[in-house]
Amino acid sequence: MANLTNKSKWTLLLILLCGIVLGGFIGYLCRDIPFLSWLNYGQVFGLSSPIVLDLGIIVITFGMTIAINIASILGIVLGIVIYKIL
Repeated sequence: MANLTNKSKWTLLLILLCGIVLGGFIGYLCRDIPFLSWLNYGQVFGLSSPIVLDLGIIVITFGMTIAINIASILGIVLGIVIYKIL
């Protein structure tokens, strides 16, 4: 029988994704508030222009950009704390 005290890894992933999204949104909203603008400080990395694969019949476009800021990191930490409490 499975141990009922084990937490699902999918639950952790979902909570972390929610923390990242909400943190990024809060950082974006705080960008114009002078004493909270530090929450929006971050870095963007990834493919600046998408890679296009043209196979004649089908065209596939690959691209990915990740933008992380201080608020997203705080959202990740908060998500881990919530996961530990649950």
